[in-house]
Formats: sequence, structure tokens, C-alpha cells
Amino acid sequence: MTSTTLKVSPPAPFAEEAFEAFLATRNEPEWFLQLRRQAYAIYLEKLAEDLDPEEWKRVDMRTFRPEKFQLAGDTVSDASFDTLLQDRAEFAGQVTHVEGKTRHESLAAEYAEKGVIFGDLETVLNSHSDLIQEHFMTRAVKPDADRFSAWHAAFCTGGTVLYVPRNVELDRPLHSLIGLSGTGAADFSHTLVIIEENASATLLEETASETTDQPGLHVGSVELLVAANARLRYVQLQNWNQKSWHLAHQCGRVGQNGSLQWTVAGLGASTAHIHQDVMLDGKGSEAQVNGVTFADQRQKISYYTKQAHNAESTRSDLLYKQVLRDKSKAIWRGMIRVEPEAQLTDGYQRCDALLLSSTCRNDAIPGLEIEADDVRCTHGATAGQVDDEQIFYAMSRGISRYEAMHMIVEGFFQGVYDRIPVEVVRETLSQAVTRKLGID
Repeated sequence: MTSTTLKVSPPAPFAEEAFEAFLATRNEPEWFLQLRRQAYAIYLEKLAEDLDPEEWKRVDMRTFRPEKFQLAGDTVSDASFDTLLQDRAEFAGQVTHVEGKTRHESLAAEYAEKGVIFGDLETVLNSHSDLIQEHFMTRAVKPDADRFSAWHAAFCTGGTVLYVPRNVELDRPLHSLIGLSGTGAADFSHTLVIIEENASATLLEETASETTDQPGLHVGSVELLVAANARLRYVQLQNWNQKSWHLAHQCGRVGQNGSLQWTVAGLGASTAHIHQDVMLDGKGSEAQVNGVTFADQRQKISYYTKQAHNAESTRSDLLYKQVLRDKSKAIWRGMIRVEPEAQLTDGYQRCDALLLSSTCRNDAIPGLEIEADDVRCTHGATAGQVDDEQIFYAMSRGISRYEAMHMIVEGFFQGVYDRIPVEVVRETLSQAVTRKLGID
């Protein structure tokens, strides 16, 4: 039995008095504070409503206790993080946040001189207020999307902004790290990426916890805005510890002939639920969505994806690969939506699951909603256990059982790895899989 309702009253750390105290600490333009107040009013309204049963009925929220989490104080933590990406490549710029507070930011001078902006949200909000006002939660993720989007907009603690002006191409990736430290720490960080016409960039983002045993909460939001003829590669590697909650609303919008390659890796968190939308708004736009999930112990990882075709001749291609072991659970609910004007759509979605134990569970539900009559849309989902004969064959040649499992899991994920052109991402995912299997 699952629960689809939470308490109507906001938990004490997020009650009205706490909200006003939080606002008093912010150094932000008046319009942004008003946006927060409006979002908080929506949050209170949404608390009185049931969560969307179609999206949440498979996600068990009975043990979620938001009153056990609170925002960090003014002090910036000096916690260290065992990250997977941070030291594996030469980056054009890096941003590090800990519990929503920026600890480090940098950008190569050659890109700053071309007008590229890469840094923490609060700084950019004050230096380029008009830019943020035009794009922040206005086109992609909106505060009234659901309860968690409103909660996030009201208490947004900071985040990363990437702006690439027209005709500027970054030939090196950027890196963003979101960290959590301290028991009961809450992070409401936001990622906003704006790629203007004929520009291109790659952003690698990861999350990490300081320790393995401190509970944390992340209520996040990601907005990826890709203009006409622009290209964006975005990778999010979610690697919280298994005491943390990860609740996020993410949306990408792609203009005419624009291209978005979006790779997500769900490795950490006790419970993670991600609402992921891709909106193909311009003629000839395309999106490739890659997903890698590895859940063990009692982890629950859920993705609710939507590929929305809003213009003609658009193309979307989603491939998720999920591995489960122990008593974990993975959920994927996918939808391809084709509007009447989106003729000549080419849409594809597929989710494959590999079960390494008899006690894990996978729910995969693909779906189509098509209102145009000249389209090609296909979907599918598979689930199966590891073939014991494959393991026996490997072990008969001197390979240990763990190594044999690693080979099989790596082979299973290879279909996604082959779609990722950034070598450091492929290597990082492979390393993460090795850690999950306990043979590192």
C-alpha cells in the first residue's frame, strides 16, 4: 500500500514564520522575493491537495518526514566529498555548492571574455537580474507544476547558472557539484542553463554526500533552455548517500533545429523521484535522453518522463537501462506526447531492466498520446534476470562471481555508454557500477 498524501500543514522548518525568516537573509531583487512569496502561497495550496496518483501511486512516501530536515545556516561548510567526476578532466569552469551555499566558482577567462556566464545563482541574480527574470521558472519548470516545484521555488537556496551567448561554442565541459553535509541538511538548489542560437556547451553535474550515514533532503529543479540551432549536452550524476531523499522536477526545451543530449544516472538516495520533461518546440529539433540506474539494498528510484513533440519534424530518442539487486525498486513511467501540429514526428522510448536478485522489483510503463496522423512513434520495456549459464561459463574460466556479474552488468549498460560521446562520463559511470557491485 502506498500513500499519495502528505500533511496539510507545512512542517515547522518550512512554516510561514520560518519562511519569512529565510527571506530576511536573502540578498535578492524584489521581483525574486515576490516570486518566492507567490510560490509559497502555491505550496500551501498544493499541500491540501493529493499528489497526482498516476505519477506518485508507485512511490512510497510513508516514511518521508520533511520536519526532520532544515536549511543550513550562514556558515559555508568545509566538508569534503568523494566525487566521481570532479578530478577526472580539465574543465572550462567549475562551481561547488554545499547545502545551497557556493563554496567555489571559476570560469576560464577566454570564455568569460566571450560573454559566457557560469556561476552561482545568487551572484548572477544580482549582476544579470533581467536575464534571470526572463528565464527562471517561466518557461520550463513552473512553480505551480506540483507541490515540490512550489516548495522548491519558495525555498530555493541557490544553484548554478550557465549562459552561453549566440554563436559561442565551448570546447571543454563545465562541472557543477552539489554537496550535502550534516544530519538533516536540506538543499533546494536550482540549475538554469540558457544556450542561445548557434551556441553549444557541455555541463556535467553531480551530487554527493559528505558521509554515508547522515540523512539529507534535496528538492531540486533543472531547466535546460536550448535556442534555435544550439546544442547542449547535459549530464546529471545523482550519487547521494542512501539516507537521502531526492525529489526533483526537470525540464528541457529545444528550439528549431536545436539539439539536446541529456544523460541521467540514478545511483544514490534512499528514495528518488524525478519528473523529467523534454519539450521539442521548434521544427527539426531533437533530443536524446539516456538513463542509467543502479539500485541496491532498499533503494527506490523513480523516473517519470515525458517527450513532448510540439512542432513538426521533431525527433526524440529515450533509452533507460536499470539494474537492481537486493530489495530495491525501480520505477519508470514514460510518455510520448504528439500535438496535432507535430506532423512527421519520430519518437522512441525504451526501458530495459536487469534483475540481480529475486527480491527486487521493476515497474516500467511506457505510453503514447498521439494527435497527429503522420508520425512514427515506438516504445517498449523489458525486464529479466541474469542468465545463470553466463555466470557459470565465466566462472568456469577462472573469473570470480563478482567479476562475472560486473562483465554482464557492464555489457547491459553498454548500449547507453555507446550513446555518450564524453569519455570521462563513460569512465565515471563504469567506475560507479564497479563500486555498486562491491568489487572496487
